[in-house]
Amino acid sequence: MVSLGTIRAGWGSASTVAESFVVTENERIRSFLDGTSIETLPAVAAKTDCFRALVPQGTAVYIACIPGTDPNAMIATARRLSDEGLVPVPHLPSRGFESLVEFERYLGRLVEEAGVTRVLALGGDADRPAGPFTETMDMLRTGLFQRFGIGRIGVAGHPDGNRAIPANIVARALADKQAFADETGIDVHIVTQFSFDPDRIVAWDRSLRASGIRLPIHIGMAGPAKLQSLIKYAAMCGVATSARMFSKQAFNLARMASVSAPDQMTRALATYRAEDPDAGIVGAHLFTFGGLRRAADWLEAARAGEFSLTRDGFTVERSLG
Repeated sequence: MVSLGTIRAGWGSASTVAESFVVTENERIRSFLDGTSIETLPAVAAKTDCFRALVPQGTAVYIACIPGTDPNAMIATARRLSDEGLVPVPHLPSRGFESLVEFERYLGRLVEEAGVTRVLALGGDADRPAGPFTETMDMLRTGLFQRFGIGRIGVAGHPDGNRAIPANIVARALADKQAFADETGIDVHIVTQFSFDPDRIVAWDRSLRASGIRLPIHIGMAGPAKLQSLIKYAAMCGVATSARMFSKQAFNLARMASVSAPDQMTRALATYRAEDPDAGIVGAHLFTFGGLRRAADWLEAARAGEFSLTRDGFTVERSLG
């Protein structure tokens, strides 16, 4: 017969078990954030002295293209990021191109002048297309990405739904992109709109897997920012469900001006990815609504393990820029 003392000896001390739990949680969080991409705008980049001082060499930096952005500024930003040892990932809004020729010339310049090998292909915010492209697949079907050697293509995902496009059309579009990836061998992955609700994200991920979508998913998260700013951006970007859930947290914070970081989201999704072998989520993409330096400082501290676990999330142990 095995004695109770023997069983207890096998368990080890309570402190050892607690320490093992902390190490596991820390490792999951750090692993989840390893390879996290970050986002900027040409106007923000122009005011940033050195990206290498903010993020490690090899980091993927997405270059957002809002309506009215000068294509030359996009190319110059991509070239600068390449020169600094980072990986530029320019947004390509399909509905913004006036012709196939314009798209071909622009993509060629991004590759030849800025060394671009990755892009984020989007429909764009325009209500009406400026030219022949009405959706992302119209760009993908041109064959130009293959011709110019673009090896990785991000496409949009919306865990909260897309307020401008019916759910059945969104589902069809993702199925088409999955077929494109299978046929071409190009690394197509999903980069989502930011969300604040990990339960909704997990349910969305599982629904995609059930429908046959196997594209890897990079979850968009809002970097550290004031709560009032996050709620404003959520309303602007159509993540109303998550915004309502997130706004309730205002009553748990000292002030609406308090800075909120995506620690709870990160910890919950890190646990999900570690415990569910069928999870499609592979990592994170960080939006910089609260400032590029603040987001970069938070990410660097978290990836270095410079944080303390809280009940649901964690707190980084350094001041944020």
